[in-house]
Amino acid sequence: MREKDAWVMNGFVGIVAIIVLLAVTVFGFFQEFFVLGVICLILAAALGSGITLIQPNQSVVVIFLGKYMGSIRKEGIVITVPFSIRKTISLRVRNFNSKRLKVNDVNGNPIEIAAVIVFKVVDSAKAVFDVDRYEQFVEIQSETAIRAVATKYPYDTFTDDEMTLRGNAEEVSNHLAKELQERLTVAGVEVIETRLTHLAYSTEIAQAMLQRQQASAIIAARKQIVDGAVGMVQDAIEQIERDGIVELDEERRVAMINNLLVSIVSDHGTQPVVNTGSLYQ
Repeated sequence: MREKDAWVMNGFVGIVAIIVLLAVTVFGFFQEFFVLGVICLILAAALGSGITLIQPNQSVVVIFLGKYMGSIRKEGIVITVPFSIRKTISLRVRNFNSKRLKVNDVNGNPIEIAAVIVFKVVDSAKAVFDVDRYEQFVEIQSETAIRAVATKYPYDTFTDDEMTLRGNAEEVSNHLAKELQERLTVAGVEVIETRLTHLAYSTEIAQAMLQRQQASAIIAARKQIVDGAVGMVQDAIEQIERDGIVELDEERRVAMINNLLVSIVSDHGTQPVVNTGSLYQ
């Protein structure tokens, strides 16, 4: 089913024609031209039954004897197929806020997620005939798409080589929009934008996952500190040997590396120890 244009007549011209037909009807009855009067009355009633008022950003689907006759998008007053059934479909941009859904991310962690869907109808024929109650169809398919996308990503990670729901909201929203558009094309609906409005761990594991996040953050921070400290110590030893400040044998080199690493990596300020003897005594 594809949208097509229905037959229409300018509404003001049609109203003038109805007035003329009614005038002829009255004249025929007074002059006892009953056949002419009845014919004009029937024509006036037929035209009158086709009067349709269309507001901006609306489409009217015209159905006559169970057959789709076309859609009308021209705003204003028009006259269309007489004695037809007309259904009005809004073409305005609308928002749909999904419920908070409880799903499992790719790692199996239960999370709560919700999104806002911005959409509009672009094909009124599909919206009416290809699905039953397209508004409800959009809601159900939106929740299904959100669940499908949420199960493909982890909630969070401390590595940069993996997409996450929390750290890559823009990419996740684009994936959701693409997933949802594939589902809603059959209903003649265009997805304009999708955005995550709520994202959190489920309440029953929120505290445990917070501790896990803190532990993971501490480990990641300590790893970065150690990596930086090793580089700093290496540069310091190389500069000392290059400038000839002091000659370091293997034992002195190990001792200096140990002292530098302790002073850099330690969480607390280091206390200097004065050695009055030799390193070898």
